[in-house]
Amino acid sequence: MDYTYCYDSPLGTMTMASDGDALVGLWFNGQRFFGATLDKRCETRRLPIFDETARWLDLYFARRAPDFNPKLTLRTTPFRRAIAETTRAIPFGAVSSYGAIATAYAERYGAPRVSAQAVGAAVARNPIAIIIPCHRVLARDGDLKGYAAGLDRKRALLELERGSALPTSLFAPNLRGRNIL
Repeated sequence: MDYTYCYDSPLGTMTMASDGDALVGLWFNGQRFFGATLDKRCETRRLPIFDETARWLDLYFARRAPDFNPKLTLRTTPFRRAIAETTRAIPFGAVSSYGAIATAYAERYGAPRVSAQAVGAAVARNPIAIIIPCHRVLARDGDLKGYAAGLDRKRALLELERGSALPTSLFAPNLRGRNIL
């Protein structure tokens, strides 16, 4: 059985989900793929993991990089899990590209080639918003592309982390040599 609890963020209500021990989901209400990893049996209940996640989110929305992470369990394919872990390594206030993540994945796992589109599809289905910061992944040219919770939220999250509008100098073109996988 899964459990859910709501968090009122400055960008709208979010639903947290847990298996009773770890966070298994965090979505903006109404976003694409909302609740895709939830067990059919689900009940609303306040749990310690939700209190910890709320503390993390409170710090984040106060423009501070949290110095801890709630326990997470990713219910997804091995490829999506690897992409989520790579995305999670993008530092607060920085960004990367779908192509750079694809290259890093291919190098790490010895794949001949991984498309940026495959990475984009995996990032789009990220079940734990913000904590796994898929909003930090941009197109190679720095354009904002897709975000399951909407481009306005993606822009707002990036601006929150930078304290201002997104400057082009922020864009990190590749992740090689950064030991993120």
